[in-house]
Amino acid sequence: MQWHPVSEKRFKLAEGPFWDREENALYWVDIAGFLACRLSYGRYHQWRFAEPVSAFIPCEKGDALVTLASGVYRLDLSSPSEQPRLSLFCVADPVAGNRANEARCDAQGRLWLGSMQNNLDAEGGDVPLVRRSGGLFRVDPDTRVTPLLAGQGIVNTLLWNSEATVVYSADSLDGVIYRYPVEGDGRLGERAVWATEHPRGDPDGSAMDVEGCIWNARWDGNCLIRFAPDGTVDRVVELPVSHPTSCVFGGPELSTLYVTSAAPSSAKGTLAGALLMAEVGVTGMPCHRFAG
Repeated sequence: MQWHPVSEKRFKLAEGPFWDREENALYWVDIAGFLACRLSYGRYHQWRFAEPVSAFIPCEKGDALVTLASGVYRLDLSSPSEQPRLSLFCVADPVAGNRANEARCDAQGRLWLGSMQNNLDAEGGDVPLVRRSGGLFRVDPDTRVTPLLAGQGIVNTLLWNSEATVVYSADSLDGVIYRYPVEGDGRLGERAVWATEHPRGDPDGSAMDVEGCIWNARWDGNCLIRFAPDGTVDRVVELPVSHPTSCVFGGPELSTLYVTSAAPSSAKGTLAGALLMAEVGVTGMPCHRFAG
């Protein structure tokens, strides 16, 4: 398996990759760099904000959602890079001092957003994480917000089984990936540990393939772990970066795996902070736009 950087660009904390099939475009963010990034047909574009941004997801209306520390906003994609036009969509997490982290849309086009204590200062530098004040929220296209979980540390990974009866989500502070049943009323049932702790790093973002396996980026682990549908380790995939953050299947056939990475002070290797790509021999599940 040969990993290659998509470009020469390096990011502080690249995260949240999203592949848009309609545009053949890859979306991602640099949380600590306050950037939302898009690569389409070889053309790169970015939008710079005044605060951390954790997800960048296109909408059916033609604009995109960006999850900033102060709330969820709609971004006009025709606006200038240094002067992005934003309109507030909602504030999902009302807890002062929190910020958005993981965010994905389900098959119905609803945004699921996990939050955490804001661990970044005004310049994107690290702030100590001292409280488990995060939560998980579902945001509907009509701006309605449904709280689902509270008392979370660092919410990472949001994936669903094919029947949408189960959601998988990690708390990186716990070092495990949980499995939550989705009840008939949309609430979450009692959680169970789906993938246990592993010596190769902490669980960060993930992608699911058509075989129901989850490819999980391992922060400070130099690898991805592919977990089988029962949560056991199927394989460990070595990476040329020490701090991978998330991954997504993309390309015309959803056969290319894109991996975002970070470049903290403890990072190892010349590719730290790079966006990587490789053909991994399996097809992935598609991303879903926001329905609004």
